[in-house]
Amino acid sequence: MITLPVKNSSTPYIVQPSKIIAMGLNYRDHITESVTAKVRGFTDDIPSEPIIFSKTTNVLIGPEEPIVIPKFLKSYAFENQRTDYEAELALIIGRICKDVTPDTAMDHILGYTCMNDVSQRNFQNRDQSGWFRGKSLDTFGPIGPCLVLARDIPSPQNLEIRCRLNGKTVQSANTSQMIFSIAEIVAFISKHITLVPGDIVITGTPAGVGALHHGDVVEVEIEQIGVLRNPVIDESV
Repeated sequence: MITLPVKNSSTPYIVQPSKIIAMGLNYRDHITESVTAKVRGFTDDIPSEPIIFSKTTNVLIGPEEPIVIPKFLKSYAFENQRTDYEAELALIIGRICKDVTPDTAMDHILGYTCMNDVSQRNFQNRDQSGWFRGKSLDTFGPIGPCLVLARDIPSPQNLEIRCRLNGKTVQSANTSQMIFSIAEIVAFISKHITLVPGDIVITGTPAGVGALHHGDVVEVEIEQIGVLRNPVIDESV
C-alpha cells in the first residue's frame, strides 16, 4: 500500500487504483525520437486519436523506493537490454466517469501527481501482444511525492515537467505541448472504459527518454507538485 501526503491537507491519500490507464505518443517531440526509443508502434505520424494502454497495479511504488530491473532479463541475452524512464503527469479520478465530454471531464478529477512510466523496451519491441508486459513489471510505476487536489492546480495544462538522471536534466517540457489535452484524454477513455474513484491516468511523456542502470537516481519534477525521486537497482549486478 502506498500513502501519499495531500498538499494543503492533513489527511493522507491511499493509492489503491482498480486500474492504471496510460497514454502513448502524446508529445510531438517524443514521436520524433522513435528511432532512438526503438519501440514497436512508434511512427512519425501524429495520432488521430489517443493511444491508450494499461499498466498493472503491481508496478506502483512510492518516493525513494527502488526501481528494480529484474535479474531474469539476463536470461534473454538481449543484444542491448534497455529499461527506460518516462516522466509523466498523472491524474487520479475522483468520481465515476463514464462517457463524459471534454467539457465536463475535468470535474471528475480528484487531483494530480508525478509518475514514472518505467518501460522495458525489449519486451515492448518483441511482444506480439503489444506493450503490456514491458510496462507492467514490478516497481515500474513510481508515483508521488504527493497528491495535489485539482482545485489547487487551476491550469494543469500549463505545467513544467522535467526528468533528471543522476542530477542531469534529460527531459524538459510543458504539459501545454500535449497532442491530446487532459480533458480530451479523460473523455476518450471514458467512452471505452468506465473510470472509477482512485483510478490513475498517466498522460504521456515528452522527448528525452533513456536507459536506467544500476546505481542511477531518477527524479521526476512537475511544477506545483514536487519531485518524485527513486534509486535504481539492477538485480543482476
